[in-house]
This record gives sequence, structure tokens and C-alpha cells, in this order.
Amino acid sequence: MSRSGNIEWFPTAEETMRYNPVPTGITPGPTLYAVTRISTLRSAFDLFVTEEIIQLLCTYTNLHGRRKCENWRDVDDVEMRAYIGILILAGVYRSRHEASRGLWADKTGRAIFRATMPHYRYAQISANIRFDDKLARPRCFRNDKLAAFRVLWEKWVARLPLLFNPGVDVCVDEQMVGFKGRCGFRQYMPKKPAKYGIKIWVICDVATSYAWKMEIYTGKSGSSREVNQGMRVVLQLTEGLKGHTVTCDNFFTSFRLAEELLRRKVALVGTIRGNKPELPPQLVHLRQRKILSSLFAFTKTTMAVSYMPKQGKNVLLLSTKHREPAVSDGEKKKPAAVLDYNKCKGGVDNLDKVVGTYSCRRKTSRWPLALFYNLLDVSAYNGFVLWKAVNPEWESTKTHKRRVFLEELGYMLVTPEIARRPCAPRSKAAADIVAEIQQSESETESDPKPINKTRKRCELCINRRRTATTCSSCEKSVCKDHSAVVCVSCLP
Repeated sequence: MSRSGNIEWFPTAEETMRYNPVPTGITPGPTLYAVTRISTLRSAFDLFVTEEIIQLLCTYTNLHGRRKCENWRDVDDVEMRAYIGILILAGVYRSRHEASRGLWADKTGRAIFRATMPHYRYAQISANIRFDDKLARPRCFRNDKLAAFRVLWEKWVARLPLLFNPGVDVCVDEQMVGFKGRCGFRQYMPKKPAKYGIKIWVICDVATSYAWKMEIYTGKSGSSREVNQGMRVVLQLTEGLKGHTVTCDNFFTSFRLAEELLRRKVALVGTIRGNKPELPPQLVHLRQRKILSSLFAFTKTTMAVSYMPKQGKNVLLLSTKHREPAVSDGEKKKPAAVLDYNKCKGGVDNLDKVVGTYSCRRKTSRWPLALFYNLLDVSAYNGFVLWKAVNPEWESTKTHKRRVFLEELGYMLVTPEIARRPCAPRSKAAADIVAEIQQSESETESDPKPINKTRKRCELCINRRRTATTCSSCEKSVCKDHSAVVCVSCLP
């Protein structure tokens, strides 16, 4: 019996029902909605940072800029995308900890930044970028800790599950956005690389680390501590999934969560803490246990295993996917459930790693801006996942495909702003970039574009000959034999 006395465990799997995975019914990968809209690198990124989001940024940035700056010039969508492109390029060049003035310097900077916009304009946009109107904030948002970022965040999060179908294995964990400034829901996690910051619950596809759903943790809603927070988070993030297997750590795993997920036809594999009352005492005690030994316990739908990798260490794991006491033939004799957990547990950790490699984050004292930088990083990575799924042969010989993707994306975002720049910068290298782009744009505009006319049958021919010519008066389709050329002086 469990320590709570409510659950009966068996030493063998004779009473346990066989696990029959439910088919998901969907093909993993980009949705049809995403595939039909991806034609270029930028189009993959624009699926996340949509035109609606860009217009929202421009509206509230211009509103705040007019209030605070005397010489404010309104930002339009082209300039806002160029600003985002500069942030992405700065991340590609690993300039997160470099002062922005150094990026525009002649000796230490790069010409593409000076060619896009002057440094004073970049600094002006960075100082005034906003995500809502504080003075017109709705009454329901005034007590909301995330009010300054809520509208933009909800519009962006709604796009994530719309564009990608996760595979069978998904992973739930927390992401930490480093931030040390003033914030009403800043967290402290000593085991994370960034110990202070904003916590985000994330569910990822294990195969690609695509961020499928995200939820910002804003702290306690009242004076009392939330009970079963891990269970609530997993159930919210897995809503809409069916036939999948969720992998999570001991913060989330519980017997109640495993039962509830099974009702939703979702399996659970996760480590579990030894102080849980639903576990039998035999799994927790290590006396007279041999090193590399495994002890199993079963209910009708759940398996618990205690694995002892070394003296005094106990690995406890709960699974509704594994129903048999299978142990690998390797040197460490790990249970099959532990091997599956090790294979799938790093989905969110891998997302943190790849996002942090070329992150566009800049030093800031405003937490909404820190979240905005993370939003751009995740959007760029998710866009890269979609682009590679749609174009698997793209840059197949290169090992640094994501860097190439980000660099080309950054250039695509800044090019329209460079093309319309009225005067060239003083730097020769930057001026050459501006002249080259503006010349290529002018040549493209001067080339005559082919006119695609629909060929229809002549309405006056007996054999109904096909033609692209129409009558200027009645707009009927007519061939050359039934039409005539009239000069301007003979027109009625």
C-alpha cells in the first residue's frame, strides 16, 4: 500500500493492463496553413511576428514617442521591421554584451548597422518602444502584473499551435528569461544559468524543440500558495493533445496528474519526488539494495520504478506508458522507462541552448522589453524549424544552418529600409551597401513586368479560336480576324 493508504501497488505486472497508444490522427510537422504561406525565409518569420503585431508595436511606440520626445518622427512598419532585423543581426554577431554605440563605430562596428539607420534613431526607438497604452489601459488590466505586455503576448502565443503539429513525444519544463531589474513577478532559481529572471512554462516537441505553447508565470495570485501548481501547468499546456507522451521532471509529476492525463488519452513519463504519499515505502528505502538494481511497482495503469545508479542515490520514476519491468542489457542496467526519460527530457533545455547561442537580447531595465527579445528569439527559431521542414534540402552541405538562416533573415528585414534611405551615411563601407541595394531596387522597378492575360475563346469565330485580345468597348473576347486598329483621330 502507498504511504497515504489509498493506492494498492503490486510487485509484478500481472494485474496491469497493456498499454495501447492512441493514434494522434495528425501528421507531425508544419500545418497546411503554414506550408501554403512559406515561400521565403522572411515569410516563415512573418508567420509569428505578423503584420498585426508590427502595427501594434508601431501604434504604441509612436504614441509614447510623441508624449516624451519633442522631435519624434513616427515609426512605420518598414522601419519597425528594420529595427527587429538589427536586433537579429546583432545576435548573429554575438554582440549581446556589447554597447550599441560600438556596433555603429567605424573600427569595432559593422557597416550593415550604419547603412540601415543612424545610431541615434536606433536608440530613440529602443527607448520609446511600448506594447500598450498605459493611460488607456482597461480597468481589468490595472491589477494584472503582465498588463504592459499582455495584448502582444496573447496575440503571439495564439500563433504557436496554429503553425505546427508536435510529434508523439513532447516535453514540459520551465524557461528562465534572465532579468535583474524591477519586476513584480521576478523569480530566483539557483540551478539555472540566469538565476534571476522571468519564468515561462513551455511545452516543446522533443524531435525539433519547437515551442508549441508558452505561459508566463506571474507569481501567486493571492496571499496563499498555489496547490498542485505543476499539475495545473501540465494540464493547461497539453490541452488539445491526444495520443502523445508527456515527459516532465519531478516538479510536475504526480499520481493524480498521471491519471488525469490518461483520461485525456495522453501518457506520462516523469521523475517523481520521494516524499510523495502515493508511493509505496519499499521504493523509497535503499537499505540492502545493490548498486544498479531496479525495483518495480505496478497498478492497473501505472508503473513506478526505483533505480539505484550509485550508493545512496535513488532515481524514482512514474510512467503510464511502460507497463512491464524491462531493463536494458547495457553496463548500467537502466530500466527502459529511465532510458526513454533521458531521451525526451531535454526538449526545453535544447530550446534554451539554441536560442541563447544567437540571442538578440540587449541590456535593459524594462521587463517587457526583456520578454520582447525572448519572443523574437523563439520566433526566429520556430521559423527556422518550419523553413527546414518545408525545404529539407536547403543549405544541406553546411553545418551552421541556423546562423545562415538568421543572417539572411536579418538582411531581408533591413533591406527595404536601406532601399528608401534618402541620404547615404558618412562611412564608405555603409555608403557602398546603400548604393548597391538602391541600385538593385531601381533596376528591378525599371524592368517591365510580364502581363499574364487569360486566353478566352473568340465570341465571333465559328471555330471559337482562343485569344487574349478584348474589345475596348464591350469587353468581349475577339481574335485578330474580327478586330480592327483605329487611330486616335478616327475614334468617335
